[in-house]
Amino acid sequence: MDNSSPIASPCILVCAIEPESGHCYGCGRSRDEIAGWINYAPETRTQIMEELPQRVAKLERRPRRVTRRARMRNQTKRRDTLDLSS
Repeated sequence: MDNSSPIASPCILVCAIEPESGHCYGCGRSRDEIAGWINYAPETRTQIMEELPQRVAKLERRPRRVTRRARMRNQTKRRDTLDLSS
């Protein structure tokens, strides 16, 4: 058996678990599936990967995080814009 071949993985490096379903927003796997991925047989990984598009489609997308800088920008007028109201 050739152990040098890479393990197929659905990971897209968007690692955050949706609390309702327990699935990752990026790949759709559960925490247990992510943790045990390297130990699964190739057939098991293939079966799980076939289910992932449906899982990800069902996840409620998180709203984009509003950063402090964006909040501050929205609260104050920019000084470099021309105010024609006066």
